[in-house]
Amino acid sequence: MKLIIRAKNLEVTDSLRRHIEKKVGKLDRYLPTLDEAHVELSAERTKSAEERQVVQLTLRDGKTILRAEERTNDMFASLDAALDKIRRQIRRYKGRKQDRWQGKLRGKPPPKVREEEAPHIVKVKRFQITPMDEEEAIEQMELLGHDFFIFFNVNTDSINVLYRRRDGNYGLIQPELA
Repeated sequence: MKLIIRAKNLEVTDSLRRHIEKKVGKLDRYLPTLDEAHVELSAERTKSAEERQVVQLTLRDGKTILRAEERTNDMFASLDAALDKIRRQIRRYKGRKQDRWQGKLRGKPPPKVREEEAPHIVKVKRFQITPMDEEEAIEQMELLGHDFFIFFNVNTDSINVLYRRRDGNYGLIQPELA
């Protein structure tokens, strides 16, 4: 597994680096096919002191990406909380993968899971997409009062997702086929 550590607005101390390498290195036990682990650390200036130390943990396992983000007042606590969250995601991911494989192997459908354990699609919504540029999409999203907006970008000839970030700026997702 390849481990990449990035820091923003802070310096990674030797003890923090060792802690990250030790804890993230153990994720191989849960997910042996793990290719990469990205750990992004940042110190943000927020009104709340409890949310200043941010850890984003992203794991790549072939085509699957698992991601967790946690914010606390201590970088070590943020890392531990993000690791707990990612372990739960790994268990859920491995459980689904195993259920599908066992169901196909035996020629039976995967076992049914109680509704409160597994979320499922309860509504499908269809809508027409109007071609527009990023600025028009921002205006439309603001008019609707939504936190995200899906549109056909005339500049890239593709479907994009515009979203509002916590810092008040906007993010743009431009999907690509793998």
